[in-house]
Amino acid sequence: MKKCFFLLVIAGFFATAGSAQTKTQQAIIALLDKQSTAWNAGDLTGFMEGYWRSDSLLFLGKSGATYGWQATLDNYRKGYPDTVAMGKLRFELLRIEPIEKNHVFVVGKWFLSRKIGNLQGAFSIILRKIRGQWVIVSDHSS
Repeated sequence: MKKCFFLLVIAGFFATAGSAQTKTQQAIIALLDKQSTAWNAGDLTGFMEGYWRSDSLLFLGKSGATYGWQATLDNYRKGYPDTVAMGKLRFELLRIEPIEKNHVFVVGKWFLSRKIGNLQGAFSIILRKIRGQWVIVSDHSS
């Protein structure tokens, strides 16, 4: 009887852990969907809501490292000054992997469909759960 109870407790633990991971994955997908929706509406500030509003945010791109939420937004505004340059953004997620309870590693591809020429690349991001919300704390996009 003790053995059955122990197995039920273990099974319950794994079922809870699995559903928590699914909720985390769903939250990450929802965040990235919200970002692409804002981008596709020409709303860079809305797009940036997915990022950590901190001077410690790290964005690593072809021009090197940028630190800070505002500096990252300013770089996006320089590189994508209007909706023609922004085009339509789509993400393809390849991997969503928990690092620990409040950190997740995501790898994917991004695609911009534009009249002035399509662009695409890859990204890896680290998200952190801060005050109950997932935010991107590190972004390496190429």
